[in-house]
Amino acid sequence: MSRHVLLIEDEPNIIEAIRFLLSRDGWRVDTHADGTDAVEVIRRVAPDLVILDMMLPGKSGMDILGDLRAQPDYSELPVLMLTARGQSRDRDMAERAGVSRFMTKPFSNAEVLSAVRDLVAEAPDP
Repeated sequence: MSRHVLLIEDEPNIIEAIRFLLSRDGWRVDTHADGTDAVEVIRRVAPDLVILDMMLPGKSGMDILGDLRAQPDYSELPVLMLTARGQSRDRDMAERAGVSRFMTKPFSNAEVLSAVRDLVAEAPDP
């Protein structure tokens, strides 16, 4: 089984922390920092899971999630959304848009690792 994560995040310290954490656990991690072409990048790299920041330059994580879920090939792709704004309104919007899991920054390494492992284990086979 390939274990491949695409991290779409624009904060360098978070990118490095998550990349280090997941790489150490055996994941291949690709990163992308711009919302504008995020859906094309997801299509191109075909990850097992997407970690998506809510606030990105170019296009919001919420819009990217909506675009993904509108495509049949990506309706089941696990998406873990990260946000610095943990208001319940944001969580509700993300859940309505089809997010798999929602995590508020700051988060612990254990939380991220557990969420990634769970989401990929629960995902239907492609």
